[in-house]
Amino acid sequence: MAELSEVDAWLSALVENLQPTARKKMLRELAQEVRRNQQANIRLQRDPDGQAFSPRKVTARSKKGRIKRQMFSKLRRAKYLKATADTSTATVGFISQVQHTARVHHYGLRDRVRRNGPMAQYPARRLLGVNDSVETLTKDTLIRFLSR
Repeated sequence: MAELSEVDAWLSALVENLQPTARKKMLRELAQEVRRNQQANIRLQRDPDGQAFSPRKVTARSKKGRIKRQMFSKLRRAKYLKATADTSTATVGFISQVQHTARVHHYGLRDRVRRNGPMAQYPARRLLGVNDSVETLTKDTLIRFLSR
């Protein structure tokens, strides 16, 4: 464990030695790669841990053989899922217009189905999160920029 903290301190010092423009470029690339990873997870209908989303509730209106649109197909677009970076941080998140919907589904909260409609308890479907592939992306991006 002590070796890991030494490596972390060493890497932090190397990153701090990068010029602010290079650091911003590195963090922007990292945020874009993480966004692509999160979009792929949403497209494959799985949470960051790799478990499948809980399926939609079967209703009397659903017909056998009917093909529905995938869940969150619009939320995963770059229009709504933004990757931003500055000289010290990189963030991936939803824009304010869709944050409420994303939060309700991510945490499995209770919300109205439509305006003035009935309340529903949504199952938790984690949309964003850190997993092994995100950590690998981070390490690879850091090594690529430091080796230049």
